[in-house]
Amino acid sequence: MVTARERLHLGQEALDLTVASPEHGGGAGVITSKSCAVLWNVLTSGYTRLGFDVLGDEAFAQLVLARLVEPTSKADSLRVLDEIGVPHASLRTMFRALGRAQERDYRGQIATACLAHATAHGDLTLVLYDVTTLYFEAEYEDDLRKVGFSKERRVDPQIVVGFLVDRAGFPLEITCWQGNKAETATILPTVKAFQERHGVADLVVVADAGMLSASNLKALDKAGMRFIVGSRQTKAPADLESHFRWHGDAFTDGQVIDTLTPRHANATGENDPTHKSEPVWDPQQHPKSWRAVWAYSAKRAARDGRTLTAQENRAKAVVAGEKATRVPRFVKTKAGTAVLDETALTRARRLAGLKGYVTNIPAAVMPASEVLGSYHDLWQVEASFRMSKSDLRARPIFHHKRDAIEAHLTVVMAALAVARHLQAATGLSIKKIVRTLRPLQQITVHIAGHEHTAADPLTPQAQAILDALNPPTTK
Repeated sequence: MVTARERLHLGQEALDLTVASPEHGGGAGVITSKSCAVLWNVLTSGYTRLGFDVLGDEAFAQLVLARLVEPTSKADSLRVLDEIGVPHASLRTMFRALGRAQERDYRGQIATACLAHATAHGDLTLVLYDVTTLYFEAEYEDDLRKVGFSKERRVDPQIVVGFLVDRAGFPLEITCWQGNKAETATILPTVKAFQERHGVADLVVVADAGMLSASNLKALDKAGMRFIVGSRQTKAPADLESHFRWHGDAFTDGQVIDTLTPRHANATGENDPTHKSEPVWDPQQHPKSWRAVWAYSAKRAARDGRTLTAQENRAKAVVAGEKATRVPRFVKTKAGTAVLDETALTRARRLAGLKGYVTNIPAAVMPASEVLGSYHDLWQVEASFRMSKSDLRARPIFHHKRDAIEAHLTVVMAALAVARHLQAATGLSIKKIVRTLRPLQQITVHIAGHEHTAADPLTPQAQAILDALNPPTTK
């Protein structure tokens, strides 16, 4: 047996599994690379599925997807890509990608791909429109960045951005305007640009009350477009004159009143308050009016009531000299003295709970309940704006030239589209997707002259995301 063992091992050397020092050419396994491969694969697959790879620009794609991982500056995007282990282009190439975005009309190509996706996955007969402002860390104005109206009372140069999305909040068109341009003057050019780009004719445009102007509605109607816009509560007394005459201030929760509203502020109303029943709007019979739908909600009334009480208390404090601020609502000056505007307060409380909608769609085509439902989808564009302004850090932006600003908005639009696509498929926010997948690492280890790959096991949450994005095909 001893002789046999010697013959079996004759000339064989033992496998050295001991850890030798690096100076002797040995050493423990060395990790040569790390990457968040699962996360990057999910992001790039979303980019590809939307058809954005038609651009053929890897640097631009990296800029877009890096913003989904961590919204930051263009220069700092390289750090983000390094941290998740993605080989990337140089910073100079990244900035050249922004130039190519303008030269080659990436936004037009992205918009075409977005339309194809929205058409295949949703209802494009209804689009939602809203505007926002993006501020700049700049001291002086130029031909684009202007000081304009600001709800936050800021005096920084800004631009106005128009956003058109489908009813699910998926982006379709983004436009950029001078900072001092009126918001109401942006809706028609944006919708027309969308129509001309894609040859779309049959549209219902939904916008909030800020877009409500006589010229806007007339222009939309003349262009053959249907619209649903929010109405201002101050229009309720005139629109609902018949109701107040015959029923007083009584409303029931969920009550809907389908009536008329004058097209112009000084137009003669076509709704005769001596008739108890509301007229059914017809464009031929009522050429001076639009259709108006008013809805009452007890929940909204309670919320309005709390707001009005707070405003009343603030007004009383100013009148009493207890609070020195800018003049709040329900305070008027009489004989040089601030007094409570009782009439305006009473009128506001009378209208609490009411919400109005103006449209040029006949009741036979769209019932009042659908008008309300379509308008309520407007929160989707608000959600998209919140993403573009916070999650994607669209503001403040530090670019100085118009082309750079436009290219930045193109990056934001593409990133938002990928985020919306992934969220729709998984039911999770883009933040949750990134937070779930980013910790999963794939590493490459160098051992004894050979490369070996290892990866973290998928968590149940990560597997659920992958299953949602790659559902099994049925034969």
